[in-house]
Amino acid sequence: MSLKDQITEDMKTAMRAKDSERLGTIRLLLSACKQREVDERIVLDDAAVVSIVDKLIKQRKDSVEAFVKAERMDLADKESAEIQVLQAYLPQRLSADEVLVAVRAIVAELGATGPGDMGKVMGVVKTRLAGKAEMSAVSAAVKTALAG
Repeated sequence: MSLKDQITEDMKTAMRAKDSERLGTIRLLLSACKQREVDERIVLDDAAVVSIVDKLIKQRKDSVEAFVKAERMDLADKESAEIQVLQAYLPQRLSADEVLVAVRAIVAELGATGPGDMGKVMGVVKTRLAGKAEMSAVSAAVKTALAG
């Protein structure tokens, strides 16, 4: 079963359970998927759905940060609950050590030697680790690998 099919089934389950918070978040995710399919005239595969989930989680994290600064804990809690629902659709993430090992292997493979090669390394790393690791952690690992 594809990830998109799983999300649709989870929506049906949330409808039956009358779980309105979960249902709203899942509908938002399906809407974002459908919008991308219509805009780009494609059928999304699991990797594309994961990238959409990543994007939505990042948006929610930014919102939580803004709401906490504005002392709106009610809204921050709502966004945090949405993050929990969305994270269920992400694959198992790599640990920081695993990311660093993978990045060092790619740096060695490309023969990169310093901060000037960061763009070249990030291009390859993004394709290989997409959905498996948070890109901010990957970027930090690339900087570390190229510095040392």
